[in-house]
Amino acid sequence: MSYLLHIDSSALGDASISRQVARSFRDTWQGAVVHRDLAVTPVPHLDAAGIHARTVAPADRTPEQAAAAAIQEELIEEFLGAGAYLFTVPLYNLTMPSVFKAWLDQIMVVGRTIDPAGVAPTAGRPAVLISARGGGYGPGTPRHGMDYVVPVLETILGPGVLGLDVTALTPELTMAPHVPELAALLPLHESSLAEAHARARQLAETLEIPSAA
Repeated sequence: MSYLLHIDSSALGDASISRQVARSFRDTWQGAVVHRDLAVTPVPHLDAAGIHARTVAPADRTPEQAAAAAIQEELIEEFLGAGAYLFTVPLYNLTMPSVFKAWLDQIMVVGRTIDPAGVAPTAGRPAVLISARGGGYGPGTPRHGMDYVVPVLETILGPGVLGLDVTALTPELTMAPHVPELAALLPLHESSLAEAHARARQLAETLEIPSAA
């Protein structure tokens, strides 16, 4: 368990601000990396076969359930095998890209990644969440309280469910260079972006995989 698992979900490729900030992290990170790009190779959405496969004995599974279980097992083993995590999850229409939600649905399994007793097998492992957004969602902005990415993922990925120690970076106002009405906010965008890149590099230098991992 010595690698960083990097899960990408932005649809914009190299133009993605989330990916660019993640690149600052990756360029600084010194350890091994396993990278899964959900925009290029999406995982299936959880369906009935995948749900039932979790409660049906392997010998009794239908071919569809067996195939669904194999996908889940691959993703879960990859998740559990990591000692640290980098999640690139931009804000799309106030929430996360559907490909990232599909990945979460596949790996969130009671008894595998979620402990009914409340102590997840990945508890305490560090994670960096990078979530760029076109506008501003902080206190005092018109859209404050409408960010359904970072608060939601801090709950799902964090101590209450998957147990990770999550640090979020949120470069904002990414539409300012492209929308004339937002031109006055360009300095705020540039400051937010520079801060996110600097923080990403700092985290890559200081983040450590737990020795017990």
